[in-house]
Amino acid sequence: MAKEHLKVIAGIDTHADTHHVGVITDTGQHLAAKEFPAAGAGYQGIIDFITGFGPVLAAGVEGTGSYGAELSRVLTRKGIHVVEVMRPNRQARRLQGKSDPLDAFQAAESVLAGRAATIPKSRDGAVESLRVLRAERATAMRARVAVMAQVKTLLITAPETIRAKYREMTSPALMAALEKTRPAGAPSGPLTSTATVLKRLANRYRHLHQELALIDAELDAILTLHAPMLRDLPGVGTDVASQLLVTVGDNPERVTTEAKFAALVGVAPIPASSGKTTRHRLSRGGDRQANKAIHRVVLVRMRYDSRTRSYVARRRQEGKSTKEIMRCLKRYVAREIYEQLLHPQPAPNCGSLRTVRITKHLTLQQAADALHAWPTTLSRLERGLRHDNDLHKRYETWLNYQSPANRPDTKPSAGPRAARLTVDAKDPGSRAGRRPSRSDRSSDP
Repeated sequence: MAKEHLKVIAGIDTHADTHHVGVITDTGQHLAAKEFPAAGAGYQGIIDFITGFGPVLAAGVEGTGSYGAELSRVLTRKGIHVVEVMRPNRQARRLQGKSDPLDAFQAAESVLAGRAATIPKSRDGAVESLRVLRAERATAMRARVAVMAQVKTLLITAPETIRAKYREMTSPALMAALEKTRPAGAPSGPLTSTATVLKRLANRYRHLHQELALIDAELDAILTLHAPMLRDLPGVGTDVASQLLVTVGDNPERVTTEAKFAALVGVAPIPASSGKTTRHRLSRGGDRQANKAIHRVVLVRMRYDSRTRSYVARRRQEGKSTKEIMRCLKRYVAREIYEQLLHPQPAPNCGSLRTVRITKHLTLQQAADALHAWPTTLSRLERGLRHDNDLHKRYETWLNYQSPANRPDTKPSAGPRAARLTVDAKDPGSRAGRRPSRSDRSSDP
């Protein structure tokens, strides 16, 4: 076959210092293999090598999230279609042997056979910044926990003179008090050395706490610019949003369906039936950190979201266990988050609620009594500190129905509290003069 008519596929086995490249034709014929340094000149050499045989259909790269990350970015910028390749099958390794050229050719053959078709993360945008910051945050969190545990351990065996001073203190107060101490005496004395070590550990704890605060501020700033509407979803905060974005990557279009996203975050239902039992369970694959984030969203919604609490109550009446209900909720949350990632939608504008209420001369307590909610809940909703679409719709509908003419008649000097007490005296069963009971708040969002 003439060289100008060749269409080739490249396979690249990546390492820390070198990359080994194998080139095959679109019919599977091995053409050549060569090793290149894992550096700028080596990347250009790889491009010249694989394009020298003809048009490149694709390049299968191992380790696109580690040693092959920069190579993947360089190939993509040159217009070469990059495919992420898993490590070679162990059975094939035992039968055919193991070497860098063999691994490179097997990577190319995986692309040709269709076994490898995953588009790697681009790692060239704001999400990559989130990933780096989260990596730093994780180590700082572990270090802070380790410092606190070490302080508590040292206090257990410390002299009673030290233990008595800090025995009843909470952890934040303990660290603040230890930081202010001024140990004096010979370093060889157990009392002085223990006090000195505790002070240094408290200083380290404060530095780690400040570092974490700085990281959280940077994460919040990136999310505000890159994905401000993701945190409008109930239960999704800075930590959850950043983790889910890191899992998807800078190119979310590579996750083509919400079912694939569910599998990626480990909440895809798979059959687990046997005999007379017919049931499903959640996949244990995918990104476990993203699965943890989805689990946290479900826990928050089961506690605070009115729609979720109503759903949980209904499914429990149907005989479902909490585990089965959470499985269904996780799948729903994954679907909702996927839609927000691909097609961002802003949360309802809550600022108008307060304006309309004040214009109609309605008090926050009147609205709370009518909606059977806490006044603080409505206040947080009005100020944008709480996101609840169901409560927002009920509040907005109630405000639109109200008018200054149909307000309850009250004396201007008596104030709303006196009016509520008067109504309550006439009708002891009225809700107007009391705070919502526990049963009233069962449907409170």
